[in-house]
Amino acid sequence: MPSHPLARPVVAVKPIAVPAPGRSLGLQVKVTAPLSGQDLPVIVFSHGNAWSLDGYGPLVDRWAAAGFVVVQPTHLDSRRNGIGWEDPRFPTIWRVRIADLHAVLDGLGDILRQAGGLEARVDRERVAVVGHSWGAQSAGAILGARVLDADGIPGEGFSHPAVSAGALIAATGTGDTLTPFAAEHLPFMRPDYSTMTTPALVVAGGKDQSQLSTRGPEWFTDAYHLSPSPKALLTIAEGEHTLGGLAGEMAAETTDEDPARVALVAGAVSAYLLDAFTLDATAWAALGEADASGDGAWTIARK
Repeated sequence: MPSHPLARPVVAVKPIAVPAPGRSLGLQVKVTAPLSGQDLPVIVFSHGNAWSLDGYGPLVDRWAAAGFVVVQPTHLDSRRNGIGWEDPRFPTIWRVRIADLHAVLDGLGDILRQAGGLEARVDRERVAVVGHSWGAQSAGAILGARVLDADGIPGEGFSHPAVSAGALIAATGTGDTLTPFAAEHLPFMRPDYSTMTTPALVVAGGKDQSQLSTRGPEWFTDAYHLSPSPKALLTIAEGEHTLGGLAGEMAAETTDEDPARVALVAGAVSAYLLDAFTLDATAWAALGEADASGDGAWTIARK
């Protein structure tokens, strides 16, 4: 398969160690950035279950080529760590994931210095969090979402003051329709989006049928419908959970391989964030115009 073209050259630095006291394994990140440019906005990206800092190249490279510095931590659930359902650490991994994102945000200056002196080229006032699947729930917590306990009471807040925008791709819906397996192993998949006030783009696939919920693909739109404005929703009619192969077009779990779909997701996220950061509204406006005159393959809603 031919590699996708990039708007400009990018460079990646890995691994960079990040202080994370109390974590059972060390926290490492990868930083991907354009070779040139100043005042670059930042995306901190949270991967889906079992992935690592080495995944999601089709997204990350495009974002860096669009002018973002992207920081990718490897969470504890990465398959390289071998922590399965029955591991005593698994029930708290959702909290460690959120702590990972806080550690990255708190240590961003040092991370950027270790990545070839990037701290002088970054705009620290324009920082976003983005995630896919489990990573979207993790990122959602940084944007203000909370987790409901068994009695439906929201837990503590995990928002971070450095973050002013975000994007949630294939984000977990509300937890009242979890399958028995999910209810047993993933009880934290009970998000409360009513407190997620930070501006965000939600991306959902119209054919994303989760094995964790008894609801249909609309489950993945809850982050949009149940959160306060301002929000936007990109729905891709034929998209499944990997939306064309976000982690890698040829990855085993890619059930709907489509590089053009991946490019759409990558472009929509970067366009939304550039608009949210008041850097460039052109691409986001163009997407809206394309939606209005399109064939329904994808749609954008706003509130």
